[in-house]
Amino acid sequence: MSSVLKHGGYTARVEFSAEDRVFFGKLDDITDLISFEGNTVEELENAFVEAVEDYLTLCATTGKQPEKPFKGSFNVRMQPELHRRAALASRERNMSLNQLVVEAVQHFV
Repeated sequence: MSSVLKHGGYTARVEFSAEDRVFFGKLDDITDLISFEGNTVEELENAFVEAVEDYLTLCATTGKQPEKPFKGSFNVRMQPELHRRAALASRERNMSLNQLVVEAVQHFV
């Protein structure tokens, strides 16, 4: 069973509040706060789609560029010794450190 909703390139994790007896969620991986809720799974799914569409409409109306969940770049933090070893390994393979990381992630996922 998945607790992740997807629409238009956006995802959201879903939770349930037993106290309020409501499903709720917010869009993942963007800094803008876009949340939604529903009393049933169907209400929740509809509210999620509506929240994404409202966000995109609001951005278009105000001239704001909507945030994209994944831009294709991210910072990687690691121990200095691992960083050094990765840099040396990339040089030995005649590739950039970025290319090495991309290949490692491709291999893993």
